[in-house]
Amino acid sequence: MTPSVSVHHHIAEIPAEAWDATGAGANPFTTHRFLAALEESGSVGAGTGWHPAHLALRHGAQLHGVAPCYVKTHSQGEYIFDHAWAEAFERAGGQYYPKLQCAVPFTPVTGPRLIAPDAEGQQALLAAMTQLCQQNGLSGAHVTFCTEAEADLGARSGFLPRSTQQFHWENDRYADYGDFLSRLSSRKRKALKKERARAQDFGGTIRQLRGDDILPEHWDAFWTFYQDTGARKWGHPYLTRAFFDRLHETMRDDCLLVLAERDGRPVAGALNLIGPDAIFGRYWGAIEEHPFLHFELCYHQAIDFAIAEGLSRVEAGAQGEHKLARGYLPTETHSLHWVADPGFRRALEDYLDRERRAVDDEIDLLREWGPFRRG
Repeated sequence: MTPSVSVHHHIAEIPAEAWDATGAGANPFTTHRFLAALEESGSVGAGTGWHPAHLALRHGAQLHGVAPCYVKTHSQGEYIFDHAWAEAFERAGGQYYPKLQCAVPFTPVTGPRLIAPDAEGQQALLAAMTQLCQQNGLSGAHVTFCTEAEADLGARSGFLPRSTQQFHWENDRYADYGDFLSRLSSRKRKALKKERARAQDFGGTIRQLRGDDILPEHWDAFWTFYQDTGARKWGHPYLTRAFFDRLHETMRDDCLLVLAERDGRPVAGALNLIGPDAIFGRYWGAIEEHPFLHFELCYHQAIDFAIAEGLSRVEAGAQGEHKLARGYLPTETHSLHWVADPGFRRALEDYLDRERRAVDDEIDLLREWGPFRRG
């Protein structure tokens, strides 16, 4: 039976069970409930520059695969930076926006993007993206934070692969945090012990909350933290207050909220989402400044949780070479890019080839500088 691909401008057009059954339910960020929370809260949609255009692959009436997609009118909230590409193309007389983005908005986390059970289905989703661009005058299609296997398949299908890096902590079957510290060089081990002691001596307590332990008032506090961080980093927060309400309603069992409380009130917090084999640090904020509290809540507490729960890794988000000293090592991440203009494509192909070599060299160098004992 010949497969067909349809475009859906609201994820609610696809039943949640059917969407998650394609394999999208295995990653918290591609679940129907997470993407629906973004749409229902107004974090994406009209006025945001993120316009849903999800792809659904069917064999007859049966849903066979999906791809979370958005028509974009800017490059904000993607974390695979292409602003320079847009400027260069527009200086040459082109129009970079709108473009098609296959991604999870505001979420620099690797996961499946071409969600289908076989390579044929994944290639059909990629072909649908290029067709959608050609039919609607979009400059190109971009698949960001895809898996390495998807990147390989996309490269064979005519997309340009791009390599970037993040810092991830890997669980080498540590018994506890002390076991992890024992693998570090003496100088780094002493530094982290002092850092954690200083952070925990801020005059209050640190709590890890999950599921029904997270109460509405905790989200009120975290919204204040998130607003402050968003205003300083991006000019304004990407997510609305209603998003966190939806997260509480549909995904609080997937959340780990780490709160620092002093004199009976939260003064800082870090939000993580929990996957089957990893914990993903997402947002942080504070209303009081305390030395090293950011590192404690965002990085060390996540490591504690991963070890206790037997998770294989902690992914702490985009950028941040300061993570290296805390045991987070550089890890290659992947994206795919297709542009309609042949001249622009040739320029990008040359640029990406040189960039990949530079990224590989940087990863090798940073791993050599890591805090672990040699041998």
